[in-house]
Amino acid sequence: MRYDVKPESVDELICGNVGTPPDATNVGRVISLLSGIPKEVIAHTVSRNCASGMDSVTQAVEHVESGRFKKVIALGVESMSSAPLLFPKQMAEKLLNTTKAKTTMQRMQAFAKMRLSDFAPQIGLVMGLTDPVSGLIMGKTAEKVARKFGITRDDQDEFALRSHQKAVEALDAGRLARETMAIYPAPKNDPITSDIGPRKGQSIQSLGKLKPYFDSKYGTVTVGNACMVTDGACALLIMDEDLAKAEGYKPIGRIRSFAYAGCDPSTMGLGPIYATSKALDQAGMKLSDIQLTEINEAFAAQVIGCLRGFESKSFCEEELGKSDALGSIDPDKLNVNGGAIALGHPVGATGNRITLTLLHEMERRNLDVGLASLCVGGGLGGAVIVERN
Repeated sequence: MRYDVKPESVDELICGNVGTPPDATNVGRVISLLSGIPKEVIAHTVSRNCASGMDSVTQAVEHVESGRFKKVIALGVESMSSAPLLFPKQMAEKLLNTTKAKTTMQRMQAFAKMRLSDFAPQIGLVMGLTDPVSGLIMGKTAEKVARKFGITRDDQDEFALRSHQKAVEALDAGRLARETMAIYPAPKNDPITSDIGPRKGQSIQSLGKLKPYFDSKYGTVTVGNACMVTDGACALLIMDEDLAKAEGYKPIGRIRSFAYAGCDPSTMGLGPIYATSKALDQAGMKLSDIQLTEINEAFAAQVIGCLRGFESKSFCEEELGKSDALGSIDPDKLNVNGGAIALGHPVGATGNRITLTLLHEMERRNLDVGLASLCVGGGLGGAVIVERN
């Protein structure tokens, strides 16, 4: 549901973002001012990798619950297509040497030391998607999860196909209309009203033709069973309940509990298991109490790994200190409108998006309790449990 929010009524804006624009290092503040929110209103940007948007939501909840503010915008934004190309370190050093030259001859000598290889750019997006501790790009962490739980290529391709099918069905039925809008990119400003992500003609045969991308010899993760590189934004309005009702807003839900948890960076895709366990404990609930679930589809292998981890008594005993498995998630109640494999994963905005999608679908189905969770690069997980009534 969209509302016209008076800019002067906002107490704070919190923005989740990962790839910070070099010309807007506190992009939340920039967005706040450009959207007409008064300069006196504070705004800041949070970065928790893939959970940055979720962090904006949970920070906003904490600020409202504490009484510090009554109306906070929780925003997530990402422009992955704007990730920069960078010079290698040796090129930067050689360019610096040219600025130190005092004569034309010295500058020519400095330039003469440059080699063609020095000009080979480093792709900022690849660097950002590579964990500096384990040294693994995110796709290789998904390969480790697949091997850990015996997840086959067919398992992953079938999951990916279903993501596309559900997304196409949801779009055709208009179920995502409330959370999508046209954009008007410069310079022509012609409206774009649909995305190319969800594929109506996707098939198991076409997915099967794709080669493993991260481990060409033994791998099972492909560009077809992984999320897309995507731009996107999503905002939620977090308010004091009494004020919301007084101003005529109809709340679509509230946060019952939330949690973030750490895990091995080399299998970061399992983060939702750890975070969900903590969130359930805080809420005094069991996994069986959850009526609808959104788990971000960074990779099909990662989501399947989480589902198997939830069901594994040994995993839950060893990793969570539980006496039994957390339980099972019904596939028919998971990512019912498709997920990031079809819709994309704009990393700074996904936490907001899956929370909003979950609440909308809970409202449509008249459900009371839902779970939104995601894995986080660097070995983290995030989870929120939401309620409607």
